[in-house]
Amino acid sequence: MKNIGLIGCGNIAETYFRSQEYFNNINFVACADKFPEASKKCADQYSIQSLTVDEILDDQNIDIILNLTIPQAHYEVSKKALEAGKHVYSEKPMSIKFEEARELLEIAKKNNLYFGNAPDTFLGGGGQTARELIDSNEIGKILTGNFIFAFPGVQEFHPNPESWFQQGGGPVIDMGPYFLTMLINLLGPAINVRARGKKFFDKREYLAGPKKGDFFDVEVSTSVMFDVEFANHAIVQGFISFDVQNHARNHMELYGSKGSIVVPDPNMFGGPVLLSHKLGSDWKEYSVEDKYLGKTNIINHSGRSNEAPKQSNYRGAGLSEMIFSIENNRRHRCNGEIALHVLDIIESIILASEKKLEVQLRSTCDQPRPFMEDEIKLLLKND
Repeated sequence: MKNIGLIGCGNIAETYFRSQEYFNNINFVACADKFPEASKKCADQYSIQSLTVDEILDDQNIDIILNLTIPQAHYEVSKKALEAGKHVYSEKPMSIKFEEARELLEIAKKNNLYFGNAPDTFLGGGGQTARELIDSNEIGKILTGNFIFAFPGVQEFHPNPESWFQQGGGPVIDMGPYFLTMLINLLGPAINVRARGKKFFDKREYLAGPKKGDFFDVEVSTSVMFDVEFANHAIVQGFISFDVQNHARNHMELYGSKGSIVVPDPNMFGGPVLLSHKLGSDWKEYSVEDKYLGKTNIINHSGRSNEAPKQSNYRGAGLSEMIFSIENNRRHRCNGEIALHVLDIIESIILASEKKLEVQLRSTCDQPRPFMEDEIKLLLKND
């Protein structure tokens, strides 16, 4: 059993602590936060140690650091953890700068350490069922596709939304990893991007928490449209925005030479997959409720217009699979190479939107292996 120390006791921490209910190899022993009161609250709630960041990095009893800090701090915290001899699993993105992320991978490889990175939602029943259908040539060669992720912004519910709107933030770096990682799962690596972006408002209003009614500055584009071309020659169009009040679509559609497939919300693990073979034909539904990581397990209260009220949320699956891979000396699926490639796509989208040009990617990665049900079963506490 590997011992995990968590750094960053914000909103997402609760989700990862809950992963101990599902996975048999996740064992949190300590937490830390730059705000001691936040660390103490988590420690008391989950009966673990509350430490400073330096203490948690120096603790020889801790094998893995789970980095849940804000994106602007990911690089610094992950680097310190790797240099302290710890394996690292980080929330997305790997860093806010491609070169920093590449350095993290180099340090991990040099020290023979694992680096894992969210999102892990592509491991869920929705993403894996879609992968199985595409790999079996149900819709032929993938030609094009599109997706939308849009809502009014995290200021609707988060008391400290500033980092989402500062340099290193924005809708593409926030939500892009879910869709881009899912696409790499389904299609493999990308090769180039084109994009356009817009910042519609210079300031946003706090709509939750103690600063409600005040305003904060916006530094980045809050709506971005882009095209990503993949190595298999498919071109997928994306639209990600913090400017949309409501819409009726939270899925991804891919169009092949023999049919079309609807992939459920990559921000979650479940949801039905739909498949149609020709114009005017019915959509065949593939339920994932019988999948280990597809069953509905929560009622979502985020209030986001693009999220269904019932969800399958098994965040922590990627961390669990990484721990299993460490113990069995094999490559993990939510690996740093994929995270680096996703960051390359994101950084290139932002550059393309600013310069109005096509950007060639600097990196590539391997398409992750399918996550089979018999493998998932090995990680679960209960079948």
